[in-house]
Amino acid sequence: MYSKVYSGGVVGIDAYRIEVEVDCSGGMGQISVVGLPDTAVRESQERVRAAIRACEFLMPPGKKWTVNLAPADTKKEGPSLDLPIAIAVLSSTGFISPEKLAGVWMAGELGLDGSVRGITGILPLTIACRNSGCPAIIVPEVNAEESLLIDGLKVYPVSHLKQVVDILSSPTLPAPAFSSSRLKFKQSLQKLDRDWDYSDVKGQSPAKRALMIAAAGRHNILLVGPPGSGKSMLAQRIVSILPPLEFDEALELTQLYSVAGLFKERSGIVSKRPFRSPHHSASLCGLVGGGASPRPGEISLSHHGVLFLDEMTEFTRSHLDALRQPLEAGTVTISRAQSTFTFPASFLLVGACNPCPCGYRGDPLKYCACTPYQAERYWSRLSGPLLDRIDLHIDVGRLNEVELASNGSSDTSEKMLLKIMRAVEVQKERSNNTQILYNGQLNQLQIRKYCAIGQTSREVLAKAVTHLGLSARAYDRVLRISRTIADLEGCDAIDALHISEAVRYRSLRYGLCA
Repeated sequence: MYSKVYSGGVVGIDAYRIEVEVDCSGGMGQISVVGLPDTAVRESQERVRAAIRACEFLMPPGKKWTVNLAPADTKKEGPSLDLPIAIAVLSSTGFISPEKLAGVWMAGELGLDGSVRGITGILPLTIACRNSGCPAIIVPEVNAEESLLIDGLKVYPVSHLKQVVDILSSPTLPAPAFSSSRLKFKQSLQKLDRDWDYSDVKGQSPAKRALMIAAAGRHNILLVGPPGSGKSMLAQRIVSILPPLEFDEALELTQLYSVAGLFKERSGIVSKRPFRSPHHSASLCGLVGGGASPRPGEISLSHHGVLFLDEMTEFTRSHLDALRQPLEAGTVTISRAQSTFTFPASFLLVGACNPCPCGYRGDPLKYCACTPYQAERYWSRLSGPLLDRIDLHIDVGRLNEVELASNGSSDTSEKMLLKIMRAVEVQKERSNNTQILYNGQLNQLQIRKYCAIGQTSREVLAKAVTHLGLSARAYDRVLRISRTIADLEGCDAIDALHISEAVRYRSLRYGLCA
């Protein structure tokens, strides 16, 4: 007897439909799986056999089950096909009517006792199920909250194979699980804690101002200064002044973390902007993504959030140059012989480093022991094209005795966030309330439209080009920064003061950036 069950597989962060076909014929009681299965899928035959036996369903002797996973030219990976294979086998032996399987997708790993275990990538599978026009999906109980984020789909959480058989054997499908995903998301935003606050950071008002500009317009930023000046403290607290996630952004992040197997939110959705801080010893694959079965790297896991590279000059140059394309495109593409994977990577890059190997170049109190050659070699890891893509270059100087003796700062994250939210609202209105387009993401046409400047501002910018040797890309970035500064100040037009401030962020006193 022939039966067919629908499931799905994940490629990148997207899913596609898999048809699990089973033919039951005479044989020696074997289950044979074809259709480019990997080791985990091939081993499913033993898990399926034990799970069916544990549920006391009788598999007729003298039969052979051939399982075909279509499309046959796409490699199938992971244990998520255990459940659909088991149901297809049971349907082929008459336990379940094949007509009941036409309008249901399912996915899940089986235990030897028949329990249904959670899997990674359930959210992309749920989205693919809805897009295919299928009205219902059966998922592991531990993955239910993820699946319930998708509207317009009946979700049936299960914890045991017997539950699946009961659902599919009933005359009509029972009532599905229900969850108000948007309401839960709003409630989770209200509960966000802000343990990191800029009031903890003594002094460094210019650096805080620059970080506020970076957060308001999504401008990449590099903090340079001697050890102990507060670079890491400043960078770690930038998440406290980033606008809250929109629901669509949170859904995309949840999909990404679900594929990566990192989703642990009990609310069913990622509610915080990510802050990723990989160590400088991280591999290229860990930073960018990839592997035998490509998975998102740190830059993709920073999507809609912050990628913080502490001790940035300790990263190898090849690793840092791999950031150049994602910084421009907002995506990272991993090419393989048989397929290409694209992961989202729209992140805010925050870098921090010392001015030289010893850390005291330009310091007014401590002597720098580095030779010019050592300092030049130290900075050579940051290539010109990469520095050109970092909008703000900030000098974080040593604190004086008055600042060190103070109890904190009046620049709280709450006050800074209020100003940032006003600037974000302006950018949202400029985007016609569609997906928000931040100033740091403006293209050439949009720069001409939104960053027009007068004659005085042109003269100021022309002098900067001459004295600092700004490239064409840096020229555009100065205009984008100026637009953000004007938005923070509540100004419709960009004036010469905004241009002058933006230019200052392109000229470190160490003379290392343009």
